[in-house]
Amino acid sequence: MPEAKQTIFTVSRLNSAVRILLEQEMGLVWLVGEISNLVLHSSGHWYFSLKDPSAQVKAAMFRGNNRRVSFRPQDGQQVLVQARLSLYEPRGEYQLIIESMRPAGDGQLQLQLEQLKQRLQAEGLFAAERKRPLPRQPQQIGLITSPTGAAIHDMLTVLKRRAPGIPVILYPAQVQGAQAAEQLIAALQRANQRDECDVLVIGRGGGASEDLWCFNDERLVRAIANSLLPIVSAVGHESDVTLSDFAADLRAATPSAAAELVSPDQSELQQRLQALGQRLTRVSQQALTLGTHRLHMLQQRLQHQHPERRLQQQQQRLDELQGRLRLALRQKLVDAGRRLERADHRLHQQSPRARLREARQRLRQQQQLLQQCVQQRLEQLRHRHGLLLTRLDAISPLATLARGYSITQDAQGQVLKSVTQTAPGQRLTTRLGDGELQVEVMQVLRMPY
Repeated sequence: MPEAKQTIFTVSRLNSAVRILLEQEMGLVWLVGEISNLVLHSSGHWYFSLKDPSAQVKAAMFRGNNRRVSFRPQDGQQVLVQARLSLYEPRGEYQLIIESMRPAGDGQLQLQLEQLKQRLQAEGLFAAERKRPLPRQPQQIGLITSPTGAAIHDMLTVLKRRAPGIPVILYPAQVQGAQAAEQLIAALQRANQRDECDVLVIGRGGGASEDLWCFNDERLVRAIANSLLPIVSAVGHESDVTLSDFAADLRAATPSAAAELVSPDQSELQQRLQALGQRLTRVSQQALTLGTHRLHMLQQRLQHQHPERRLQQQQQRLDELQGRLRLALRQKLVDAGRRLERADHRLHQQSPRARLREARQRLRQQQQLLQQCVQQRLEQLRHRHGLLLTRLDAISPLATLARGYSITQDAQGQVLKSVTQTAPGQRLTTRLGDGELQVEVMQVLRMPY
């Protein structure tokens, strides 16, 4: 028997087939290793080897990818790279085509994050079928964020502009630091326990990747995925992506965009009410026209019926039905008008101007009360000051001197309390109510007891 036909490869064809096989089968891989033999080519491409204590592999990072590297690589530096396997066909050497590169420390953290993402994704936490639609007309909106950050200001500004009549509840929590994840989880659990909102927004403004890292916490991601209330994740800017974004029912590019997503536009609601009113008018007119047409048809049928009494009874019945129909249609129009008026009244009641007037009135009342309290306090202090002056004057040595008493002091200013403190010939100072006397002791006489 003839031998089976064998496929004969050229070297070029073999290398091309091996390259295609490597690129298709392996896909992207993560590696940690040390850079050696680094060549920064004039073309802008980087060529080097990536090695560990036991082996090495050649690598290339082309200009379009290495422009995104935030540091300058050096020989001996430990790095984490994401690469695809390929083959350099002219020499038959397999190599890595580097897509991204990070220092080993940062890269290890990123690698752990990627592994966590893959594990949670395998559990189905990010599955599309878990996502819930947002309510079209929420009655109350909850915000889980810092009460002092820029994000809360941006979201409240958007909500006030788009839907001033919808109440907003803030569940405060830190959004940065070691305690941020625990506080965010506690706020989320509190919102679910209270069950007072139709939708929640969780997030913060932009920042460095380490500032946003709490939103990659596995406990927080699971709490978001298990929330009973729909959640919109709004962390950082549009380019910032965290695991919380994947677990939430919807991701918003920014906190302001999240406020846009969860709030209905008040102008659209007003347009919808107007459209419903116009539709109600058309339906009423059509019903009236149909009723009138039916009435004419019945009148024509009645003209052909006998006896005359029966015809009169039917005519009376038709008049009654026509009256009831017109009354019912008129009542429907009146009810619809009232509903529109109530809706318009509620809309005006929710105007921020009325709240601002009430706040100003309360401020004026508080200012008046403060002035009264200050006046009363001043009167109390003046009265107390007068009493203290009176008491001070009563015990003042000057008052004692004014009543005819005197104080005698020696040359050192010591007050004499006994004749034993002086001697004949000593010069003393005697202080009276209206001045002082310089005296000299002529004789010391002691009182007999």
